[in-house]
Amino acid sequence: MSVTDTLPTRSAFSTSVWFKYATPQMFFPLAGKLIPLFAVIGAVLTMLGLYIGFFVAPTDWQQGDSYRIIFLHVPAAWMSMVIYLALAFWAGIGLVMNTRLSSMMATALAPTGAIFTVITLWTGAMWGKPTWGAWWVWDARLTSELILLFLYIGFMALQASIDDARRADKAGAVLALVGVVNVPIIYFSVKWWNTLHQGASVSLGNAPSMEKTMLAGMLIMALAFWAYSIAVALMRVRCIILERERHSDWLKQYSDSLEKQS
Repeated sequence: MSVTDTLPTRSAFSTSVWFKYATPQMFFPLAGKLIPLFAVIGAVLTMLGLYIGFFVAPTDWQQGDSYRIIFLHVPAAWMSMVIYLALAFWAGIGLVMNTRLSSMMATALAPTGAIFTVITLWTGAMWGKPTWGAWWVWDARLTSELILLFLYIGFMALQASIDDARRADKAGAVLALVGVVNVPIIYFSVKWWNTLHQGASVSLGNAPSMEKTMLAGMLIMALAFWAYSIAVALMRVRCIILERERHSDWLKQYSDSLEKQS
């Protein structure tokens, strides 16, 4: 048997697994099993990343120790954009394919994305005061990041203002998809305009311009934020499933099975 003969089988298997866990009743117990794993990974990586960033990484010759805020600021900024793209992706899937779980995932991601955006703006202000002499300037990147926060808040407020969950998901999806245009503006703002914000120290096209220990601490914190985001999003989506599916038969059966096990 050739390798190509196995491809349809593998493709069919991947498709079946995808659709199997695309329903709330199948995803709910899976999410419950994954939450502790990602929570532990996030906690361990956070402690390791903070230790490297604040105690191991050398003092910057130009900015002194004030630069250490980047171990929170930069990973948080990355996550604020990545989570919004993930939110828009799941919202778009829910809008086009009318899948309940996709829309629930988008709703679950919004608060975490908003928190990381607030952390980005807050730590940016702490870094900007000793560097620029001001807590806030209407810099292109800062302004577009602030707009991202408004998009998160607008998404959550719009969904909360509509009683019908399906209509709220569709309205939120439209806003999320329109707001995607702001993400490349944030990322490329330092290249497109003459801004005070420094350019990227880490990029896909160029070698890192920072010391290896600093880079390691920053990347470990980014992975920690990833793990945290996944754990919290899974916890929140389980709560959303419980709220929206509370009258479904499968949830009653699942609850009965847990009672029997206990």
